[in-house]
Amino acid sequence: MHSSFMPPRQVKIGDAAAFVGITPRAIRHYHQIGLLPEPERGGDDRRRYGYEDMIRLLWIRKMADAGIALDDIRDAFATDTASATADSGEGIAGILERLEETLAEQEAELRRQRTAVQRMRTEGSRMGLLSDFVTDRLKSLPEGSLRQDDLDTLLVTERIFGPLGAAVQATRFIALATRPALRADSDRMDAAEEALDDGVAVDDPRVAQVAAERHAFENALHAVIEESGLDEADEALFDAWDILHPPTDDGGDDGGGRREAGSMSAFEAVGKMPYDFSPARLRCMELAQELSARDWENERR
Repeated sequence: MHSSFMPPRQVKIGDAAAFVGITPRAIRHYHQIGLLPEPERGGDDRRRYGYEDMIRLLWIRKMADAGIALDDIRDAFATDTASATADSGEGIAGILERLEETLAEQEAELRRQRTAVQRMRTEGSRMGLLSDFVTDRLKSLPEGSLRQDDLDTLLVTERIFGPLGAAVQATRFIALATRPALRADSDRMDAAEEALDDGVAVDDPRVAQVAAERHAFENALHAVIEESGLDEADEALFDAWDILHPPTDDGGDDGGGRREAGSMSAFEAVGKMPYDFSPARLRCMELAQELSARDWENERR
């Protein structure tokens, strides 16, 4: 016995959307952007969709689910329509090739992000923000011996001078972290410099006094670094960096540079990084640098 059911030759927009698995609003949008030609309308002035329309809607949905932009789908259909061979698929093939390249780049970026998150969980949120080259320098320190301010300073240094510069500066914090008396002297010096606020005149005697104390502290710190052999470890850092980043044929480095990729010059970075230093404190820093330069000149004689 033959079935009396006869499939419709055309369906309304609601039925078309339900079959394809999208919404009528989406189909109307396809019409608006030229992705789907306007179909003929029935006596009630409503759109009617035939078999070819449904095939095209299924294509659109599957391609959109794969991540292809609607504009690219429209261009692909236009290319294929204009092709001498109706089923060549050249436009779609080109879109798919570009999409695959984009997805590969996205996968690589996701792997990089996941690795970064795992490092932050393993090393600690702030330690994990630094590059491996810097954290490897600090891993031997007792847990909790580094302060948040230490890591913040290294983060800024790495941004300006790159991982190598931050790894060299880490020597300072290693010495402070392993010598409580030296750390106490450092804290005292920091407090003395912070006291040189906007209420202190540039020519106040305290400015020169604090500068002399800072100079003496830096000499003491440098002596500790030399006695402990940390300065020799600094020399090894340069060798390790050169091994990881060999020069290229043009005489430069491997593209990673000694600064963070895409970063500005040190001069530009320092000019854009805000520091809340009073004129008196800045003058103190200048005086301390002058004392160090004088020592260096005396050593050369």
